[in-house]
Amino acid sequence: MSQESEHGKWTVSSSDESVDEQPDREKPPASLLQRTRHDQTPDEPRYPCSEARKAAYKRKSSPMKCHNESCPQEMIPAQKQKPPQEGLGWCLSSSDEDDDVKGQIRKRAEGTREGGSCASSKMPSSSHSLPLNHVSLEPSDKMRDTWDLLNGTSPFRFFLTKVKGIKSKYNSGSLHIKDILSPLFGTLVSSAQFNYCIDVEWLIKQYPKEFRDKPLLIVHGEKRESKAELHEQAHPYKNIRLCQAKLDIAFGTHHTKMMLLHYEEGLRVVIHTSNLIHDDWYQKTQGIWLSPLYPKMPPGTADSAGESHTYFKRDLISYLMSYNSPSLSEWVEVIKQHDLSETRVFLIGSTPGRYQNNEKEKWGHLRLRKLLKEHGMQVPDQDSWSIIGQFSSIGSLGADQSKWLCSEFKDSFISLGNNLKIRTDREVPIHLIYPTVDNVRQSLEGYPAGGSLPYSIQTAQKQLWLHSYFHKWSAETSGRSHAMPHIKTYMRASPDFQKIAWFLVTSANLSKAAWGAFEKNGNQLMIRSYELGVIFLPSEFGLDTGYFHVKENIFSDEPVMSFPVPYDLPPEKYESKDRPWIWNIPYIKAPDTHGNMWVPK
Repeated sequence: MSQESEHGKWTVSSSDESVDEQPDREKPPASLLQRTRHDQTPDEPRYPCSEARKAAYKRKSSPMKCHNESCPQEMIPAQKQKPPQEGLGWCLSSSDEDDDVKGQIRKRAEGTREGGSCASSKMPSSSHSLPLNHVSLEPSDKMRDTWDLLNGTSPFRFFLTKVKGIKSKYNSGSLHIKDILSPLFGTLVSSAQFNYCIDVEWLIKQYPKEFRDKPLLIVHGEKRESKAELHEQAHPYKNIRLCQAKLDIAFGTHHTKMMLLHYEEGLRVVIHTSNLIHDDWYQKTQGIWLSPLYPKMPPGTADSAGESHTYFKRDLISYLMSYNSPSLSEWVEVIKQHDLSETRVFLIGSTPGRYQNNEKEKWGHLRLRKLLKEHGMQVPDQDSWSIIGQFSSIGSLGADQSKWLCSEFKDSFISLGNNLKIRTDREVPIHLIYPTVDNVRQSLEGYPAGGSLPYSIQTAQKQLWLHSYFHKWSAETSGRSHAMPHIKTYMRASPDFQKIAWFLVTSANLSKAAWGAFEKNGNQLMIRSYELGVIFLPSEFGLDTGYFHVKENIFSDEPVMSFPVPYDLPPEKYESKDRPWIWNIPYIKAPDTHGNMWVPK
């Protein structure tokens, strides 16, 4: 089916049209992945992933420049982009040995790393140098030590991932996966990694060498051919076990991103938004909640001991038990042996199923509704407090806003306090933050950044009404306007956007599959996917005002109870010329920051 817009002309194939029926599907069914690693070309990643990410991988491997005005009929390959390695804001350790840049990285790690810091170097010469505003201009040895960071004054334990290619000061207070897995955090005994897209070889290299043979459980949702690919990846590593999450409802995904890290010294839980692949830890904005180190309880202590005021231990165990997996039952026993009482956040998860009666409130948006009613606090004039949603993918939400967004979804997100009766007619503002085409084009990665923003033309053209809610991605205060978001956050903000009633970081995108949708006249909640996040509520941080102040500068020494929202407020509404990024159409009228165009097929 041929279509045309201001971005050019494109063709929707029959396989693309079938994906339209997948409400939150970043990846096609396994029937569309008819290949093994032996069949792959250099333009394909070695791990199972979405069609959007495959397109991005292909464009990185074979960039396209516009030859003349007849594009896309006349497209020629651009010079292959070499990943910039020098002087771009964060330091790699000597174990960063990705095959394509092994020599350069080892040389840099050995030549610059002294006393836990690294000095900035000159950019390598390239015909595709980044713009000046993308280049680190400050020495990265000004960054705070990771250990001090984790044991500092911030009570939230909410972090962003490090971004290569921004000023070093903007990586202050940020973490790379190598930091999280560092021996500084403990002597690892075993670990579990829950995720959606997994590059096993890359993941193993993120562990310190002394931990790479420790038992590792990988929890995934792959089926058929893509499951076989994952097993083939893991086969060389005798310490790895795989656990397949059951996905019995069509078009669901195992989208949860969590680490369980068992140390000789205790246990740590990490809930985050990054896939376990290089690109997600390189030049994207991602979020991390890192638990305290949970100490082991004395022998003979009751399993029910060590609970937090937020019932985090109970809810984490309940989430793991929903997999009905013997491998995860072993981890439940580990959790029972530890004291999680210092946890200040609430867990919000989704697991596939159809839930009725009290079971409905355990998962999805009804879980959020219950927590906000029981633990949220009413604030003055709260009808004027906005719902802000920020995400990297969008599902099919219905023919108009009344079908889901402004009904059941909104009703859950506006709950605040037990005494507040929900009224569906309330005109609570909704601001949805999703990158524009220009946001992606001007990003550090250029157009390939859009591979992690899998909003399709088939879905978008059915819900044009949604675009009136859209706001641009803007993160000047955190220095990440050019690092495209894969983080997903939701909050309730005051009319002046200087206060928030709560903040949620989660794997859940804006979709029914992730949050759930009512069936049987509201008597049943149906969820397709596994998701996991944590919510920060003022009451758990000693505040009786019902809100956090928004931290004006997330790197400043403002009062510790000011929350570090990772993007600019107030959100900036799309202008008339702005369009949401849609991954499966070409963009050929303007080059990206690397001088390339976007032709996904």
